Amino acid sequence: MRLAAFDEMLPEVSGLRKPYSAYDRWLKEQDPARLTEKMQDAERVFRKTGITFAVYGEQEASERLIPFDIVPRIISGNEWRRLTQGIEQRVQALNAFLDDIYHRQEILRARRVPKELIARNEAFLPEMIGVRPPAGVYTHIIGVDIVRISESEFYVLEDNARTPSGVSYMLENRETMMQLFPELFRQIKVRPVENYPQLLRQSLAAVRPQSTKGAPTIAVLTPGSFNSAYFEHAFLADQMGVQLVEGQDLRVVDGDVAMRTTEGYKQIDVLYRRVDDSFLDPLTFRPDSALGVPGIMDVYRAGNITIANAPGTGIADDKAIYSYMPEIVEFYTGRKAILGNIPTWRCSEPDSLKYVLEHIDELVVKEVHGSGGYGMLVGPAATKKECEDFSKKLAAKPSNYIAQPTLALSTCPILTDKGLAPRHVDLRPYVLVSDRIQIVPGGLTRVALKEGSLVVNSSQGGGTKDTWVLDD
Repeated sequence: MRLAAFDEMLPEVSGLRKPYSAYDRWLKEQDPARLTEKMQDAERVFRKTGITFAVYGEQEASERLIPFDIVPRIISGNEWRRLTQGIEQRVQALNAFLDDIYHRQEILRARRVPKELIARNEAFLPEMIGVRPPAGVYTHIIGVDIVRISESEFYVLEDNARTPSGVSYMLENRETMMQLFPELFRQIKVRPVENYPQLLRQSLAAVRPQSTKGAPTIAVLTPGSFNSAYFEHAFLADQMGVQLVEGQDLRVVDGDVAMRTTEGYKQIDVLYRRVDDSFLDPLTFRPDSALGVPGIMDVYRAGNITIANAPGTGIADDKAIYSYMPEIVEFYTGRKAILGNIPTWRCSEPDSLKYVLEHIDELVVKEVHGSGGYGMLVGPAATKKECEDFSKKLAAKPSNYIAQPTLALSTCPILTDKGLAPRHVDLRPYVLVSDRIQIVPGGLTRVALKEGSLVVNSSQGGGTKDTWVLDD
């Protein structure tokens, strides 16, 4: 499938874009053999570091290196300022929405979002009703997926408000590029990202419970080494200088969550959890969970521990809720959304369902609870039989799906055996929320390495790029 797309480096109409001018001058001076050698060097670095991700959907699941492309994606300072305004507005609205639906539910009473969409949603946790997190923050770490379709048009593709992943790749990408091409960073002023672990620790410390005395004890809760993102869990704990723990390392002691140490149990004040809600507490959620901490929700409700992100935040990034985000942003901020949504058909609505079924070969259809590029159909890239089979699933449970037009995501060049070639990309900026909102300059650029593919997810073979925000 090939769509006419806006190329961020070299658009057909206007020629080389200004943000790439200094890089382009450098690139023209490079021997292609040197670039190939640097690609191989990058692969060796990533292999040595052990940066892997589980890839599914082929003949068998496997652990693979995250493919990395050495051609950076470059964003001007002005472009970034416009993006950050929209991201900050959206993040404010997401936190206000979560606080509202677990308390006063004013947006439901105003009928701006249907009550049944919340009540029947598996990501909505009744156990969180009336619970106010320490510092009033629900989504402490957010990844907002953004796509570009022209010089000036950016859209939010998805809000990741539960446990957004990928930030370790952003950090490793930058470190690798600085090792491989130090001269580039002397020539071009690129805003730094390497202080993210310190910012994350400071942000988590700022939302500690009021009862905390002195410096808070912070830990990262991982499901374990079998998890596809375990590298990131261990990486962030190490970079922040905090403990990486599993559920079996923790227990509730005298109304607090404590970590087992060689000197006994030590109280945990802030827990950055990378465990899904349903596995967090077997006494409250899944009784068969061995990944969580029995009784942690009682401690949380008492205000004696901060859990980041808060339980129940998944309702904010559900794809059915996504379609209401323009209304949600306006309801809580009093302003139109700076960053718009991709037009979305709610298949639960009869007229929308009829349209989607009639045009399924033109649309992207997604499961509302799906993630990682699974449970979706890209109509223009699908066979007639695939469209027919998906239509049957859609017709059987229309409320499980939304549909969107197939957009020509912008492209950036990657290095191939035949030289530079355009590939579709998206962008995941990372946002930290505490007593203020901090947005990492750039974030993670994900790239669809297969020619013509629009699926950028690492779990389906996509790769990543270093993202440069110019300090101009």
